[in-house]
Amino acid sequence: MDLERNAMDMGNMPALLLVDMINGFTNSACSLGSDCPDVVAANAVLLSEFRRLGLPIFYTTVVFHNDDQAKVFRGRIDALNQLTPDSNWVKVDPKLAMQEGEVLIEKQWASSFHQTDLHEQLQACEVDSLVVTGLTTSGCVRATVVDGLQYDYRVFVPREAVGDRNQDAHQANLFDMHAKYADVISLDEAIKHIRRSQGK
Repeated sequence: MDLERNAMDMGNMPALLLVDMINGFTNSACSLGSDCPDVVAANAVLLSEFRRLGLPIFYTTVVFHNDDQAKVFRGRIDALNQLTPDSNWVKVDPKLAMQEGEVLIEKQWASSFHQTDLHEQLQACEVDSLVVTGLTTSGCVRATVVDGLQYDYRVFVPREAVGDRNQDAHQANLFDMHAKYADVISLDEAIKHIRRSQGK
């Protein structure tokens, strides 16, 4: 039986959080990645809207600087060892290139919050809700969404703007996030929520 849940209104200061929209995940030439042009395009739409409204934008990337970082995680998935500071794989996809004033958070684990200063930076911008996008739905997106809720942010996931190498995992995690942790909505609905939050 499904849980009863209440839909949330977006707060007064939503932030866009693009989780790991980096070359290593948006390019199938990397063993961690998959070709996902539709997900990239949906993220570009959201970036344009947040920039137009002057709202905060944060990106994440995964970078391992030494062998002591995330040893168990990397021991499970050898491909993660490609994500070094000098690698092109850790750079933001050029179709979603950062602009001045936008923030890049380096992380070593799945959640964008774990052992980073993301929460502190969001608080400095007076953010009260998050639009979470990126890759992958069943991994870093889900971990970030769960932690976002645990930091008391209202979390929204535009379904067109997230993706996964495994479609079964993608759909199952969208269902589960919507049931418990976030409002999973369409891209069009997300744009309407964002504009409404700013009285536009």
